Amino acid sequence: MNIHIDKTSRVPIYDQIKEQIKGLIHARQLHTGDQLPTIRELSVQLAVNFNTVALSYRDLANEGVIVTERGRGTFVASTPGEEEMSRIRQVKLHALVETLLQEADRLGYSRDEVGRAFVDQIRARTPKPTPSSESSRES
Repeated sequence: MNIHIDKTSRVPIYDQIKEQIKGLIHARQLHTGDQLPTIRELSVQLAVNFNTVALSYRDLANEGVIVTERGRGTFVASTPGEEEMSRIRQVKLHALVETLLQEADRLGYSRDEVGRAFVDQIRARTPKPTPSSESSRES
């Protein structure tokens, strides 16, 4: 499971864990019935206190996101349907953009500067066509 903790963040570690697990579900990287690492395994993997991971798992269980079966492990309880997943992903994306814009405003960037930087980053991440892919399009 791909979770990264930022120990310098103001966001509590247990919230980072919770949000990243939910994010993996929303990104369709975790599905209903997928087994999560044990609390001990995840605490060792992330180099955080056992109780921090336990708190994250307890909150996720209370929210109905995960379920723990004694003697078997902890599993993703259910994932939203396609329509609900799409709505959740859009809400999350808009929240990310809103956070970016608030921080840019706080730092005094103009909307044009932010827009150009955003477009530049998208272009930088767009894979360049390879000669083999260009020749296959010509055929």
